[in-house]
Amino acid sequence: MSGFVDSVLNVDPLLALIIVGVLVFAEDALFVGFVVPGETAAVLGGVVAGRGVLPLWSVMVVVVLAAIIGDSAGYEVGKHLGPRLLGLKVMNRRLARLEKAQDFLRLRGGSAVFLGRFVAFFRAVMPALAGSSRMPYLKFLAFNAAGGLVWGAGFVLLGYLAGNSYEAAATSAGRGVTAVVAVVVVAAVITLRIRKARATRKARATRTASGRRNAGGGAGAGQSSGRPEP
Repeated sequence: MSGFVDSVLNVDPLLALIIVGVLVFAEDALFVGFVVPGETAAVLGGVVAGRGVLPLWSVMVVVVLAAIIGDSAGYEVGKHLGPRLLGLKVMNRRLARLEKAQDFLRLRGGSAVFLGRFVAFFRAVMPALAGSSRMPYLKFLAFNAAGGLVWGAGFVLLGYLAGNSYEAAATSAGRGVTAVVAVVVVAAVITLRIRKARATRKARATRTASGRRNAGGGAGAGQSSGRPEP
């Protein structure tokens, strides 16, 4: 990874900006985030801007737009491919985490799209899951844009301020944000499971009560039909 990063830092600044934008886009649209986390690319863009060869605002614009457009592409992939995504080889060892992402999306809806932007795995799969679940696109876009703006501007600025310590900054920031969102996700999944259990118990109780009433009504009808008429 360090060799790749050094190579990007030593190419023409405009080419470096294009590479950063492509990596951020591909992370969400093509699951490239399993190999190169998007925050690494965003921080890298900030480092390039910090060297004075690119305006900071231009890197922020490219990263934010690439994040939003990449998520939209991932949404379309999920919308058209749906459950077939689960059959991809890249998902074989990640099914447990994928199930957590699905539970989180069912429970939190748009908020899961926003928060998912800050966790590497969720960032790669959440757009496709939102598309396969048929979340309205305008709702998805609103939360996607908000997450892309906060995430993109934040990590680019982090790289800009970190300078040559970009690797440590990307790693520390990624772990910190991931830990916070992971707590939210775990809490959301637990809440969803509790709600499901309660709903199941309530449904069983309702069916039991209904069965008892029907049985009582049938017995009463039988007794009434056996009485002699006056």
